[in-house]
Amino acid sequence: MQIRKDLILKYNQPGPRYTSYPPANYFHTDISAQDYKNALSRSNDEDPQNISLYVHIPFCPRLCHFCGCNTSGSKNVDVIRNYVDAVKTEINNVAELLDHKRKVSQIHWGGGTPNSIPMELVKEIMDVLKDRFNFDTNPEIAMECSPAYLELEHIDQLAEMGFNRLSLGIQDFNNEVLEIVNRDPSKFPVEELVARMKQNGFKGVNLDLIYGLPGQTIENFKESIEKVIEISPDRLVTFSYAHVPWVKKAQTVLEKVGIPDAEEKLALLEMAYGLLTENGYLPIGMDHYAKPEDELFKALVTKKLHRNFQGYCTRETTGQVYGFGSSSIAQLDNGYYQNTKSIGGYIENINKTGWAVERGYQVNKNEKIIRTVINEVMCNLFVDFDEVGIMFDMDASDIKKIVDYNPEKLVPFLDDDLMEINGEQIKINTDGSFIVRNIAMAFDPQLTVMENQYSKTI
Repeated sequence: MQIRKDLILKYNQPGPRYTSYPPANYFHTDISAQDYKNALSRSNDEDPQNISLYVHIPFCPRLCHFCGCNTSGSKNVDVIRNYVDAVKTEINNVAELLDHKRKVSQIHWGGGTPNSIPMELVKEIMDVLKDRFNFDTNPEIAMECSPAYLELEHIDQLAEMGFNRLSLGIQDFNNEVLEIVNRDPSKFPVEELVARMKQNGFKGVNLDLIYGLPGQTIENFKESIEKVIEISPDRLVTFSYAHVPWVKKAQTVLEKVGIPDAEEKLALLEMAYGLLTENGYLPIGMDHYAKPEDELFKALVTKKLHRNFQGYCTRETTGQVYGFGSSSIAQLDNGYYQNTKSIGGYIENINKTGWAVERGYQVNKNEKIIRTVINEVMCNLFVDFDEVGIMFDMDASDIKKIVDYNPEKLVPFLDDDLMEINGEQIKINTDGSFIVRNIAMAFDPQLTVMENQYSKTI
């Protein structure tokens, strides 16, 4: 299909990514360690009952100019050692407050570059997780990896620890583009890495690309997409580069090179979308693609797709999220609790008090309802207000009042054939999926967009 460029450019405005609701910029510092401990205890009586664990490893051997994550270029072995010890302490402290009968269905390692620390330290953390938590029969255990620092034997070692899904942060196969953004290329051919994963029985192979980087052209990015198709991963993510120099000053370096404008980015997106869908990949949400047999696509078909700070996932796999490490966020039914971003501050706080929560947000019932509606929009491109009402033991009309449902706000989307309304149901069409952030904003009664607050939706 042809992407309707005029409409996408029309709706290209700043807006939240809605990886949480309310978004992370609503988090505040009036949150104490005791608040977090109380929230952990309450979470035992809240849904979902299954547990997702997130481990944040902030260390990167080389800092990419485009990155918006919480990272550190420290290579100090003592700092890394002390950090891992602090993470293990935090795991023990959190586990003490959780019901051991609850099962872990998902573990996600992010960063930073988790695979850049010694594998024996990864194993130390995994051993503590296995000791302190009750794992489900076949939990998804995933790690975000930079292929620049991934040895073939690392894949063997990760498999022995129980990992069964790896996301390779390729970003671009063009070495000139990687040099511009200060990123090292893969040490081994990516085909060899993927083959080794399959030899080890990994159930999932993900590749990550970014479009909108300096130096990218239709021609060279097409080569990257064709390379992905040749490698044939189970899933692919094509992240839109988010230029937020007011948050990440390192990104200003890229302005000197020249960043693709909205029309150029859209051309990259259109090319990638066309090639991937022509070659058997199906679009998931804003930026994911999956093969028809993949769990993500099956979840989309059955309207059981979910989304959190780690990306798209299935409701069956994803539980309440408990985070460990600097800047990690616990995503509980009752709220969000984020650790300090400073590595030194994290280690010091854990060593002194056992806790490092710095900010967060406690969610009320109305915000849970808004969160549910926005999640349905962002993930499943479909909302049934009757079903949401059943979830919260309320009428659909009451749900609509809480999300400030206003048909006038939806008229532009309806006029542009981006969505349709049928009774209490809203369905977003394929064209609408490209501006789903904009549609979600229509159901956010708390939304205010100030300058330099959010990245643009394209």
